[in-house]
Amino acid sequence: MKKNTLEDIEEKIRTYNVLSEDKKSELLGLIAKLKKEIFKLSESKSEHAESILGFMERSTHEATRREKNPNLLKLSVDGLSESVKEFEISHPKLVEKVNNIAAMLANMGI
Repeated sequence: MKKNTLEDIEEKIRTYNVLSEDKKSELLGLIAKLKKEIFKLSESKSEHAESILGFMERSTHEATRREKNPNLLKLSVDGLSESVKEFEISHPKLVEKVNNIAAMLANMGI
Protein backbone atom coordinates (compact mmCIF):
# COMPACT_ATOMS: atom_id res chain seq x y z
CA MET A 1 0.00 0.00 0.00
CA LYS A 2 1.25 3.47 -0.80
CA LYS A 3 1.17 5.09 2.60
CA ASN A 4 2.35 8.38 1.11
CA THR A 5 -0.76 8.54 -1.09
CA LEU A 6 -3.08 8.57 1.92
CA GLU A 7 -0.83 11.02 3.73
CA ASP A 8 -0.88 13.30 0.68
CA ILE A 9 -4.68 13.09 0.59
CA GLU A 10 -4.89 13.93 4.28
CA GLU A 11 -2.59 16.92 3.82
CA LYS A 12 -4.62 18.18 0.86
CA ILE A 13 -7.79 17.99 2.95
CA ARG A 14 -6.13 19.74 5.92
CA THR A 15 -4.99 22.65 3.76
CA TYR A 16 -8.22 23.00 1.74
CA ASN A 17 -9.50 26.29 3.10
CA VAL A 18 -13.01 26.10 1.67
CA LEU A 19 -14.06 23.29 4.02
CA SER A 20 -15.26 24.02 7.53
CA GLU A 21 -13.21 22.51 10.35
CA ASP A 22 -16.11 20.14 11.10
CA LYS A 23 -16.17 18.87 7.51
CA LYS A 24 -12.38 18.50 7.47
CA SER A 25 -12.53 16.50 10.70
CA GLU A 26 -15.31 14.32 9.35
CA LEU A 27 -13.48 13.65 6.10
CA LEU A 28 -10.17 12.99 7.87
CA GLY A 29 -11.96 10.58 10.22
CA LEU A 30 -13.32 8.69 7.22
CA ILE A 31 -9.84 8.59 5.68
CA ALA A 32 -8.43 7.13 8.92
CA LYS A 33 -11.05 4.39 8.85
CA LEU A 34 -10.39 3.79 5.16
CA LYS A 35 -6.66 3.32 5.89
CA LYS A 36 -7.44 0.29 8.04
CA GLU A 37 -9.66 -1.26 5.38
CA ILE A 38 -7.18 -0.56 2.56
CA PHE A 39 -4.40 -2.15 4.60
CA LYS A 40 -6.47 -5.31 5.08
CA LEU A 41 -7.24 -5.44 1.37
CA SER A 42 -3.65 -4.77 0.33
CA GLU A 43 -2.52 -7.93 2.15
CA SER A 44 -4.47 -10.11 -0.31
CA LYS A 45 -5.27 -7.89 -3.29
CA SER A 46 -2.59 -5.24 -3.61
CA GLU A 47 -3.47 -4.22 -7.18
CA HIS A 48 -7.07 -3.56 -6.16
CA ALA A 49 -5.94 -1.53 -3.17
CA GLU A 50 -3.67 0.54 -5.42
CA SER A 51 -6.57 1.16 -7.80
CA ILE A 52 -8.79 2.38 -4.96
CA LEU A 53 -5.99 4.66 -3.71
CA GLY A 54 -5.47 6.01 -7.22
CA PHE A 55 -9.12 6.94 -7.60
CA MET A 56 -9.14 8.35 -4.09
CA GLU A 57 -6.19 10.57 -4.98
CA ARG A 58 -7.81 11.76 -8.24
CA SER A 59 -11.13 12.43 -6.52
CA THR A 60 -9.48 14.46 -3.78
CA HIS A 61 -7.49 16.40 -6.34
CA GLU A 62 -10.58 17.23 -8.37
CA ALA A 63 -12.62 18.16 -5.29
CA THR A 64 -9.95 20.53 -3.96
CA ARG A 65 -8.95 22.28 -7.20
CA ARG A 66 -9.35 26.05 -7.25
CA GLU A 67 -11.18 25.91 -10.57
CA LYS A 68 -13.38 22.86 -10.34
CA ASN A 69 -14.45 20.88 -13.35
CA PRO A 70 -17.69 19.16 -12.32
CA ASN A 71 -17.33 16.56 -15.08
CA LEU A 72 -13.86 15.49 -13.96
CA LEU A 73 -14.97 15.37 -10.33
CA LYS A 74 -17.94 13.20 -11.24
CA LEU A 75 -15.75 10.85 -13.31
CA SER A 76 -13.17 10.48 -10.54
CA VAL A 77 -15.80 9.93 -7.82
CA ASP A 78 -17.66 7.43 -10.03
CA GLY A 79 -14.35 5.64 -10.64
CA LEU A 80 -13.71 5.54 -6.90
CA SER A 81 -17.11 4.00 -6.22
CA GLU A 82 -16.72 1.54 -9.09
CA SER A 83 -13.27 0.45 -7.85
CA VAL A 84 -14.82 -1.12 -4.74
CA LYS A 85 -18.01 -2.65 -6.19
CA GLU A 86 -16.66 -6.20 -6.33
CA PHE A 87 -15.85 -6.03 -2.60
CA GLU A 88 -19.41 -5.39 -1.41
CA ILE A 89 -19.69 -8.88 0.05
CA SER A 90 -16.10 -9.66 1.05
CA HIS A 91 -15.19 -6.19 2.41
CA PRO A 92 -18.43 -4.35 3.25
CA LYS A 93 -16.71 -1.87 5.59
CA LEU A 94 -14.31 -0.87 2.82
CA VAL A 95 -17.19 -0.22 0.43
CA GLU A 96 -19.08 1.74 3.06
CA LYS A 97 -16.08 3.96 3.82
CA VAL A 98 -15.30 4.60 0.16
CA ASN A 99 -18.92 5.41 -0.62
CA ASN A 100 -19.09 7.85 2.32
CA ILE A 101 -15.91 9.57 1.18
CA ALA A 102 -17.08 9.62 -2.45
CA ALA A 103 -20.34 11.26 -1.42
CA MET A 104 -18.54 13.92 0.62
CA LEU A 105 -16.10 14.67 -2.19
CA ALA A 106 -18.91 14.85 -4.73
CA ASN A 107 -20.70 17.42 -2.59
CA MET A 108 -17.68 19.64 -1.98
CA GLY A 109 -18.33 23.01 -3.54
CA ILE A 110 -20.79 21.85 -6.17
